[in-house]
Amino acid sequence: MTSSIAQPVPPARPRQPSFAQLRAFASVAEHLHFRDAASAIGMSQPALSGAVSALEELLGIQLLERTTRKVLLSPAGERLAARARTVLDAVGDFMEEADAARAPFTGVLRLGVIPTVAPYLLPIVLRLVHDSYPDLDLQVHEEQTSSLLDGLTQGRLDLLLLAVPLGAPGVTEIPLFEEDFVLVTPCDHWLAGRGDIPRAALRELDLLLLDEGHCLRDQALDICREVGRTEGTPMTTSAAGLSTLVQLVGGGLGVTLLPRTALRVETGRSDRLATGYFAEPAPSRRIALAMRSGAARQGEFEEFAAALRVELGRLPVRIVD
Repeated sequence: MTSSIAQPVPPARPRQPSFAQLRAFASVAEHLHFRDAASAIGMSQPALSGAVSALEELLGIQLLERTTRKVLLSPAGERLAARARTVLDAVGDFMEEADAARAPFTGVLRLGVIPTVAPYLLPIVLRLVHDSYPDLDLQVHEEQTSSLLDGLTQGRLDLLLLAVPLGAPGVTEIPLFEEDFVLVTPCDHWLAGRGDIPRAALRELDLLLLDEGHCLRDQALDICREVGRTEGTPMTTSAAGLSTLVQLVGGGLGVTLLPRTALRVETGRSDRLATGYFAEPAPSRRIALAMRSGAARQGEFEEFAAALRVELGRLPVRIVD
């Protein structure tokens, strides 16, 4: 024979006051007059009186002292009126934020950019945002590719501007353009100013590269491997940025590869540099926006990409739809 012990039933959770009840009470607390309070919130006087009475019953507290001539707040009503107003204001803020979230190109957009893109494309991005999306709070983060991808997948960043392909699961790429690499040399180099440089010339050149972690370094190494450059051919890695890399070239320490978008900015500082162009098809890279797959703002990001392509068409690049 088994017996069971009845478990105590937990007390029912108290019912929450409704928004309408709080709104009615707050209006009466402000106007201290039922007719004026009802008119202020577009409610009938009987409905307002009933909402306040229901709130008092729910709370088990008398909030108002009613007489034939006036309405007064009880001591408890004085305390709770301020709380009711705080709740109503918070709900109002919540609804305003929801309205802003529904509107495209408003609120914060956290954009991650790689260092070999930021100095050359950010002026265009910033001008586009300023002119076309004035309500957008753009926050820019310049980091290397691996850090940007971590930030995107973890929700720290919303959108990336970088070289692709990434091959990262859960990330969708929105292509923008392709650009050729050019060879930057000292003025007295045998390839200086050439317009038909074969890729095979990269096999024996003293090539200067960015430090490890930069995607541009990896792209340059891939190009070298494609043309059969052997592992034993000297490569000097001694620069953390393209500006330093170009200065080293100007000092006669070697040659380097630059993307076309960086050429004017980086070579304009020195008269000791020359530019050589590769024979077609020239080595190139693709630049894109990247977002989390299925991002809530996907439509907004795609529209932003379309507008950005128009602006980028002024550069020496090939726009990709």
